Amino acid sequence: MRILIAGSESAPYLKSGGLGDVLGALPSALARAGHDVKLFLPLYRDMKNLSPKMTTLDEPIFCMLNGRNFTVRLHTVTEKKSGLETIFVEQQELFGRPGLYLDSEGEEFSDNDERYLLFCKIVLEAAKQFNWSPDIVHAHDWQTALLPVFLKTIYADDSFFETTRSVLTIHNLAYQGLFKAEIFPKLGLDESLFLPAAPFEFYGKVNFLKAGIMHADRITTVSPNYAREIQTDSELGCGLEGVLQERADDLSGILNGVDYSVWSPSRDSSIPHRYHKANLSGKKGNRVELLNKCGLPIREKTPVVGMVSRLVDQKGFDLIADIAELFFERDLQLVLLGTGDEKYHELFRSLEGQYPDKCKAFLTFNDALAHLIEAGSDIFLMPSRFEPCGLNQMYSLKYGTVPVVRRTGGLADSVIDFDPATGTGTGFVFDDYESSAMLTALDRAIASFGKRRVWTKMMKAGMTIDNSWSKVARSYVELFSGSVQQKKTYCV
Repeated sequence: MRILIAGSESAPYLKSGGLGDVLGALPSALARAGHDVKLFLPLYRDMKNLSPKMTTLDEPIFCMLNGRNFTVRLHTVTEKKSGLETIFVEQQELFGRPGLYLDSEGEEFSDNDERYLLFCKIVLEAAKQFNWSPDIVHAHDWQTALLPVFLKTIYADDSFFETTRSVLTIHNLAYQGLFKAEIFPKLGLDESLFLPAAPFEFYGKVNFLKAGIMHADRITTVSPNYAREIQTDSELGCGLEGVLQERADDLSGILNGVDYSVWSPSRDSSIPHRYHKANLSGKKGNRVELLNKCGLPIREKTPVVGMVSRLVDQKGFDLIADIAELFFERDLQLVLLGTGDEKYHELFRSLEGQYPDKCKAFLTFNDALAHLIEAGSDIFLMPSRFEPCGLNQMYSLKYGTVPVVRRTGGLADSVIDFDPATGTGTGFVFDDYESSAMLTALDRAIASFGKRRVWTKMMKAGMTIDNSWSKVARSYVELFSGSVQQKKTYCV
């Protein structure tokens, strides 16, 4: 299949979260499976790891937007191993600035609508310039949600895209691309699309993601459970649960994967001691290294609880704040890495002072330390309020670090609650978003940690699970194949 993938960020060039991880792995996995894949990305000023063999195409593309002419240049890089071709869209006025979506004050760029409107237009025009008619256009989040819209409107009668089908993947429904009503004429679409309850209209504003959902042939999310939650939970549905219910037959969830060339204890170059399921001695060595780095005492019978996360309410840090004293009454040592809300920075600075032998917080970003925390911890805590997919719990499974998670989104899909009666499970799961429920699950984990045979069996069960991108890619190929065979749908 010819698969065009478009997104606003990708590792290893520039990323802000899970979307970047997905686009750094899925396109390559699809290309390695033998498909003809082109990945389109904006060329931001801060991008790194750009290949010195990046080729600039001779012919620029000219695009009219809001009465202004934009000149766009395309650059390509081809991966040797997979054959994936990445195409960078360069437009200095719109993308040649620091940051991705936010300015130095943390505010959204005022022209984000124009930036990604132009990007989507260029993606489709570039495909035509390459004379490369895709079978699938795979869009990701609101920044590229206009692609399915344009295929069903501006390009509806274009024979070049006659057999092209679109798939829109939602990584986090909380981000929808909401703009003032005044920007709608920039899109160059029929005004009927912005009437009340029409695809773009959302409480008087323009909603890019809503329009994409209503125009895409298929919609996916990053876990099966999240696909169900956003249709039935008004908080997680973020106002679009009704729209998603209308597309229920075309909506599915595919759990994200893990790049085991980067996140595997047997191959990880960031940790001092490599190890694998058959020989876990290296994990003990990493545990000692981690505790030494933290300046915490080494206590063999006390579990090390790791957390690597943004410090925001969504990730469950309010649960810890509510019962901090009770939390540290437990026989545990907490190692945390992350940045976020200042109130949580202050909280963990205070906890370090109160519990110097039990708590160490690194309030920064440090990729190597993130790997060491995964490898050196015994338990990984993710008490999220919501989590579309989550990756750290899957990293933890591979590293033999037993996760304690809330049953939400991808956490529910990837962690099997431990059953003491059968000795089966890969972690500890709680349901209610309450501090007491989190503590109960943590207490269960601490109690099991004291039973070495039980604990080792649980560690190895998690390490056996295959969450590789090659497996995920097969699920997407199956979805894409079904989409190509179906007739175009018009749900507007």
